[in-house]
Amino acid sequence: MPAVVKCPTCGTEVAWVTENKFRPFCSERCKQIDLGAWASEKYVIGGKPGESSPDRSENEDD
Repeated sequence: MPAVVKCPTCGTEVAWVTENKFRPFCSERCKQIDLGAWASEKYVIGGKPGESSPDRSENEDD
C-alpha cells in the first residue's frame, strides 16, 4: 500500500506513487500555485534580519 500525503497547496490526500507526476501536489494547478507563491516571495527561507547572501564575485579566487 503506497504512502498517502496531503497536497501542500490544497490539503487533498495524494498517493505517493511514481505514476503521480505532480507529487507531492495533487495536480498541475496546485504545483503552479506553489511555484507562483515562491516567485512572488510569499514563501521565504528564514535567516537573520538584514542578512544577505554574499556576492559570488567577492568569493571567487583569481
